[in-house]
Amino acid sequence: MTQNPSVQPFKRDMFSDFDFEDPEFNERFDEVLNEMAAKCPVAHSQTGHGYKVINTYKDVKKAAQDWRTFSSAKGYAVNRPEGTPTILPEESDPPYHDKWRKALNPFFSPTTVAGFEDQIRTIANELIDNFETKGSCNFVRDFSAHLPGMVFFRCVMGVPEADLPELFEGIDKGTFGPVEERPQYFMKVNDYLSEYLEMRSKEAPRGDVVDIVNAGVTREDGEPAPWEDKVAIVLDLVFGGLATTTHAMTAAVNYLAQHEDVRKELCDNPGLIPQAVEEFVRLFAPVVAPARYVTQDTTLGDLELREGDWIALNYAAVSRDPATTEDPTTLDIHRKGVVHTAFGMGPHRCLGSHLARLELKVTLEEFLRRIPNFHITEGTSVKTETGQLRTTTSLEITFDVDDEAKG
Repeated sequence: MTQNPSVQPFKRDMFSDFDFEDPEFNERFDEVLNEMAAKCPVAHSQTGHGYKVINTYKDVKKAAQDWRTFSSAKGYAVNRPEGTPTILPEESDPPYHDKWRKALNPFFSPTTVAGFEDQIRTIANELIDNFETKGSCNFVRDFSAHLPGMVFFRCVMGVPEADLPELFEGIDKGTFGPVEERPQYFMKVNDYLSEYLEMRSKEAPRGDVVDIVNAGVTREDGEPAPWEDKVAIVLDLVFGGLATTTHAMTAAVNYLAQHEDVRKELCDNPGLIPQAVEEFVRLFAPVVAPARYVTQDTTLGDLELREGDWIALNYAAVSRDPATTEDPTTLDIHRKGVVHTAFGMGPHRCLGSHLARLELKVTLEEFLRRIPNFHITEGTSVKTETGQLRTTTSLEITFDVDDEAKG
């Protein structure tokens, strides 16, 4: 089940003494995942209450689909910091989870999301306009930290865009800041959204997702969903809308900045971009490993689990499982039938997956169309933060500026 630590290439024993918060996991993320996917079906952690990290496609799929045994109701985070506000429907189980998903799904369906494409393209070009003639940019600061939130606020929620930086900071520090400080940042976002929901409840309906949340659903006992659950729904939507797509698009641009041949091929043949997006999210998944709480004694593969145990479903490693993907550590934009779990599995599969795919497609189409030649700025390197989620905080790139753009 575990490998002798002496033959692991890491300072920490990543198989029997794993810790999501260890800086080495962030610094050597791909190496750790590749080792787990190839050699370690289950990693063990002694941190906090302890947990097991499940690393095979077969076992992760089984646990993700069996919500009765592997519950989400106690939270997506192992060793959850006290005072962290709840996010719904992520941190709930059916049937209550399913009621909310049924209410929300129409706003994130393929048909609905397809109608956002022109607005997404407009936003992408607005952002590129701000730096195209400068010859360089920090892709996170100047583009990817803004586009997902702008799209979400314009197309889905109607929250004032002027408040985006404050909310983005709250989500970022609530996810990747010092562990003991995370709850206070999440709570700031929670309180802002509570005020926004209350304000909207007093306005005429706009026909958007906020109206649906305010209308609510009923709980299992037939009682209306309480106010705090409605706020938790919007918090989850904002969390997903702001925190995840930023990393996927930044990681894709970081890869293309270092692989001129792939970048040129996508420039010459934009029709390959949708397929390339699947490979990018397979290897650059922002959701690393959400937690599940074990509700009864059970087995998962060869692992015996007891009621009260915690596991983490390592979606990021599973997308590299050699049992499902040939040459899984290689990014191949021509790969057919890409198997990945970047958007999860089971009832908690990502609500916004169609929107994320479209944002990534449009970003690559517009960025490569307007800035086809770029590279990592000399003397800099990409900066990331990693726990049970992963994000990129800085990516400085330099690019050619043609005469037309200068003019």
